[in-house]
Amino acid sequence: MRTKAANGERRREELADFLRTKRSSLQPEDVGLPDGSRRRTPGLRREEVALLAGVGNTWYTWLEQGRDVRASLDVLEALARALRLTPPERSHLILLGRGEHAKPCKAPAEEVSPNLRRLVENIGPGPAYLLGRRWDYLAWNRPFEAVFSWAPGPDPLSRNHVWLWFMDPSRRTLCSGDWAGSARLVVAKFRADSARNIGDPAFEELVSALNLSSPEFRKLWKRHEVAGSGDGRKELTHPVAGELTFDHAVFGYGEAGEQRLVVYSPTDQHGTREKLAKLVEDPDADSRELTLAMAVS
Repeated sequence: MRTKAANGERRREELADFLRTKRSSLQPEDVGLPDGSRRRTPGLRREEVALLAGVGNTWYTWLEQGRDVRASLDVLEALARALRLTPPERSHLILLGRGEHAKPCKAPAEEVSPNLRRLVENIGPGPAYLLGRRWDYLAWNRPFEAVFSWAPGPDPLSRNHVWLWFMDPSRRTLCSGDWAGSARLVVAKFRADSARNIGDPAFEELVSALNLSSPEFRKLWKRHEVAGSGDGRKELTHPVAGELTFDHAVFGYGEAGEQRLVVYSPTDQHGTREKLAKLVEDPDADSRELTLAMAVS
């Protein structure tokens, strides 16, 4: 079990790594500074960030070194502006710099009320699922099982959205059009959520397992990119139904918004509605029979 001191040290390490990563991603011209000399390393210098934020160079260096110093909200806001952080990145910085003490023990198991479970199960006609704070599937409907070719297994990791995205080959096939781009966004959104749960053993076990098992996740995790949830369009390639197109949206649920409801709405492209109805009715239908049925209709 981690102590508060150990969790505080971990938070400072995360903050230091985040600041170094964002500083190295900026060039002088990005922030209106002249590039008057050759640079041995890419990105801004520490003193340049300190100057832009209006803080002391020594003090800012201590932050990047992970020393036990506590930044005020005004200073963190100034650093966010100096580093040209996006709104999700700004929230991430403030959470790391001034967040609550990390939970010293495992958070209680998440529960889904019978009413909410029935709601998710009966949302239709497209896939829908409810994710918990660690991005574990808490509830889902039949179209989700059919489209994503998924069923819960005994291993807790088999119920985790991030784990399956990187470790389940069928997810790569399903999202073959832009799996890499989607994977980058998944990691950025997950990292933003992980900052709220520093010190939670369940989160740390998941991140450790992903870093150990997936070089792609490990590379993306080191980028320290963060992003917020939103809506968009998904182009999927199902092994039986073929091309499917959905509009999707994400809704926060609960007092702290730690859970999120994801809903996919089938579009008229590629005969998605008809294919989905057939797929839900008979998910094991042979692809040639399905193609013939679509052609006749």
